[in-house]
Amino acid sequence: MGGPAYDCLTNPLGAVRFSFVNALSSGYDPASSVGKDWGVVDLFRHYFSDESAISQVPVLDSSSIKWVQPKTLVRFRGMIQDMLGNEFYAGAYKDDTTWRTNKYSDVSQFPEGSSTEMKVWERRLLYCVPVPGQNQWTECSSQELKNRFLDLTGQNREKRVRVDEEMTDSIDSNALEAGLNGSPFKKMKVGEATSSASESQVPQSSGIPPATSTESLPCLVKMYDSPESDLKLNDVVEFLGVLTFDPIVMMDTDSLDENSDDLSEAESVQMPSGKVPRLHCLIHRKLETQHFLRGSSLLPEPKSPQIFKEIRESLMKYLTGLLGNDHIASQFLLLHLLSKVHGRVDNVAVGKLSLNLIHLNKESMSIFGTQLSDALKSLLPFTQSIPLTIEYLNTASLGPKKDYRINRLMPGVLQIADGTHLILDETELQPGTLNSVGVENANLLKNLLECQKVEYDFQYYKMEMATDVQMLIFSEGKSNIMPADLVLPFQPSQVNSLEVITPETAEAWRCYLATCKSLPHSIGQELQQVVENDLVAARQTDRSLGSQDLSRLLTMARMMSVSYGETTLSLEHWQMVLELERLRKERLK
Repeated sequence: MGGPAYDCLTNPLGAVRFSFVNALSSGYDPASSVGKDWGVVDLFRHYFSDESAISQVPVLDSSSIKWVQPKTLVRFRGMIQDMLGNEFYAGAYKDDTTWRTNKYSDVSQFPEGSSTEMKVWERRLLYCVPVPGQNQWTECSSQELKNRFLDLTGQNREKRVRVDEEMTDSIDSNALEAGLNGSPFKKMKVGEATSSASESQVPQSSGIPPATSTESLPCLVKMYDSPESDLKLNDVVEFLGVLTFDPIVMMDTDSLDENSDDLSEAESVQMPSGKVPRLHCLIHRKLETQHFLRGSSLLPEPKSPQIFKEIRESLMKYLTGLLGNDHIASQFLLLHLLSKVHGRVDNVAVGKLSLNLIHLNKESMSIFGTQLSDALKSLLPFTQSIPLTIEYLNTASLGPKKDYRINRLMPGVLQIADGTHLILDETELQPGTLNSVGVENANLLKNLLECQKVEYDFQYYKMEMATDVQMLIFSEGKSNIMPADLVLPFQPSQVNSLEVITPETAEAWRCYLATCKSLPHSIGQELQQVVENDLVAARQTDRSLGSQDLSRLLTMARMMSVSYGETTLSLEHWQMVLELERLRKERLK
């Protein structure tokens, strides 16, 4: 699609203006369109219709921001941490008799001294951050991509300047402001726009919520032509669009003083581009685990379960070694790692399978807990750890809270993406008293464990947000704070030396875990009666069994089937689950 007039990668705004001119000649009317897409989305979607094309686009992060060029095409992979409402901007204007557009840019351009006809359009603002707990192996930026991109920008810089001069007039900020005198929208200066009324009344304070880490780079994403229902809070999304930021300020951020976050009212609403780069989104897609794998590929469809069996066997051997040759613990750990909320009935999250490994103390935790935590970081895209101590619970901000002084949702530790694995270490918990914050945090964690929901505090009301988080608890005795679905005494027999894993093997295990979690599952009609009879017999043997216990057995059966690449429960796998449950209960006696 890229022709001599523009290059979609290094001169995306040239492509936007080129397509705008073509749309005008085909009857597109900016005066009545309200900013509706004139073909830009299809242009870029076609241009980047496969993974190989998308992989050419630099990923915006704290490293690439130092060399990527403004007004070029970038990708940002992150989680929607806050939704900032809508913003009005000067979307189109008439230069004499010719319509021009400012869509997908921050700087409004108007000819000097002319009375322009201007159309105000609307766009949505999303405050996005790198996914909390994202592990290093998922990052896809590289020195090779940097060199290739810099070569491209060098080759196209002169051409882009010539095209830009032909397509639109270059003017300075004084001329722009003069051209807007007398206009009801004269406050729309270079790099500014007008926020909706609910966001404009902000006191002097930083509009930037705390970053998830010192290295993370947030991004203010501006959305066009996308329905509001398309994206929601905490979605993990890849945005592809035009980057705008102040490179001089961005390079100087390390030398700013402690008070540099005190912004003016306008800056607080907009977030200064030297601290928070803007991305004007052209196309986007929600990301699943497979998008973080090399080549974004899952394993083949389970026509040959032998592939799954071989990978399962090697992964089980690895996990068993990490757990001191505790084969039963490794079996339950695998089922736990394959769990996923796949439905909700009333307040019950169907598919969750939290695991509490008990009989761990500080000493054994420093060996087995550390090894397992490091292993999970190399296998799963997002992992987090929380120390369950009195001090931590009494002081931590676990739940997100709305701060109406700056009109921002301040993130909490539990504002995490679906698919995150969360380790809770209770081995260092000492006797003590929880204060009001500690009690609230304990309740937040318990609600997350039992219902897979996190409570958000909007000051005047509270709202529960559904999530999907795998939770693994380490404790000396059965956790009272975190009543897990499965409680298993940990019984290692020895400490094994760490096995060296090749990158190819690690990638195969990641693909295996992602593929198994994505498989559909059902129970055939013939086996339904067998399962029902076994559950009735189990209930008669142990009257303490409740509906949650029976539901957990069905969840374990699902995980066992998909771990072998099977989408339908077999009698063999059902019997394996019953035997595992018997062995677990024996350990608990």
